[in-house]
Amino acid sequence: MNITIIGLGLIGGSMALDFKHMGHRVLGVDANPFHQREAMDLGLVEQCLPLDQAVAQSDVVVVAVPVGATPAVIKEALQHLPANGVIFDVGSTKKSICKALEGHPRRERFVAAHPIAGTEYSGPSAAHSGLFYRKLGIICDREKSAPDAVDCVEDLFVQLGMELKRIDSDEHDKHLAYVSHISHLSSFTLGLTVLDIEKDERSIFDMAGSGFASTVRLAKSSPEMWAPIMLENSEHLLEALDSYIDNLNKFKERILNRDEEGLKELMREANRIRGVLEKRS
Repeated sequence: MNITIIGLGLIGGSMALDFKHMGHRVLGVDANPFHQREAMDLGLVEQCLPLDQAVAQSDVVVVAVPVGATPAVIKEALQHLPANGVIFDVGSTKKSICKALEGHPRRERFVAAHPIAGTEYSGPSAAHSGLFYRKLGIICDREKSAPDAVDCVEDLFVQLGMELKRIDSDEHDKHLAYVSHISHLSSFTLGLTVLDIEKDERSIFDMAGSGFASTVRLAKSSPEMWAPIMLENSEHLLEALDSYIDNLNKFKERILNRDEEGLKELMREANRIRGVLEKRS
């Protein structure tokens, strides 16, 4: 099978590696010449080509660019896609992408997908094999895609070792706002807060333990990827942010009032997340 990866960062590059290991021929497309060279040097893809040339000879096209640019890239790729070809994206938001493609004459050849996997690192050098193993692969609005296109993407996800979940695009974005997007926003905010203090207290990072490192880890994530995600999912993210701020204020109030039992009550309530996570693991 000939597969083209458009966007050779962490997700696209990792997927390229796994597809190559499966025996597929993998071509790359990236607007960044440095990323093209790096992807070739790392052996992520066999060749980097212009989008039209790569897509025209592909059975499957993976769009792994920032979500704000995804609809335009998909539309361009659909112009060059062979008749029975399949395109899927890997973006962390789905509703705006699906809405942008409504009414497109080749909409059924596109599958809205989201492999929930990643790290805080970015670029071709961050790619590694096995990133998707035992992760969740989401397919959205599958009724709008041709059955054979959906089957193709789901089969590839299973080959990557992923568990499948089928969901509505709006429902997907709402859930991701609470379990992923707010986490990144919180980490970016914590990073800024500590950096403000660090201006006057240079030794603060010398005292930072593993708890701080794990909490602020996501603040190292790519702004080029995450700013568009937050804007594309602003409706649900703002709802999540309001709830988050409300809970922060509850903690603030109890600290101001030196309410130890009240703090413990909030913490015990938060401890319930342990059971939820243990069920998932």
